[in-house]
Amino acid sequence: MKVRILGCSGGIGGKSQRTTSFLVDDDILVDAGTGVADLSIDELVKIDHVFLTHSHLDHIACLPLLIDTAGDMRQQPLIVHALDATLELLRNHIFNWAIWPDFCQIPSEDAPFLRYQSLRVGERLELDGRRFTALPANHTVPAVGYHLDSGAASLVFTGDTGPCPELWRAVNKIQNLRHLIVETAFSNRERELAEVSLHLCPSMLAEELINLQRETEIFITHLKPGQSELMMQEVLDVLAKLAPRMLENNQVFEL
Repeated sequence: MKVRILGCSGGIGGKSQRTTSFLVDDDILVDAGTGVADLSIDELVKIDHVFLTHSHLDHIACLPLLIDTAGDMRQQPLIVHALDATLELLRNHIFNWAIWPDFCQIPSEDAPFLRYQSLRVGERLELDGRRFTALPANHTVPAVGYHLDSGAASLVFTGDTGPCPELWRAVNKIQNLRHLIVETAFSNRERELAEVSLHLCPSMLAEELINLQRETEIFITHLKPGQSELMMQEVLDVLAKLAPRMLENNQVFEL
């Protein structure tokens, strides 16, 4: 199981800033932010499943364009997995014929380019031996993180989340945890904004990781463009013993 980071920034700007999307092997996406735009058409056509953490634009920006580009080159519909509430937001606000066509009806309802598959927190889906489990998250819209398990090793991606004790209880049960990708969206001087928007800043991250009882490599994602070096220094100031690293575009994890 190979996980390639297509985007991990909290925004855009410059050649290296792409919003959240991870490519699992060559056929699964976790989120569909602007990093998807760097894939070739051949790569886009191979994607069969998209697991969404939540409905915010930086995590779904390229989903409509992916379906539009690759839909008529595929033999089966693209399946989007997400919470019922997230799928409802996509139906009402994106694939609604006003913002973008409803690809659940194109070219026909019997043979569409897009299908939705709902999931619940704690639910596990297995695809060719690769296991995806939705984890609790605490955000301003319904949201999840994901536990990716090859059988040999696991990776956890928190998605966007503020303080969430339920998340850490779930993570602590993972016996083969190897990598933890956790968000930090604001600097410490913006802690109040992080609290209101249900994100983390470095001091809040340190408070959350007190609950982590597993040894694992920790990678920081969703850093704000223009402040990433400052924010990583603030992370290291409070978490030096855990040796967290900045997640980077095109980084590859093998499980």
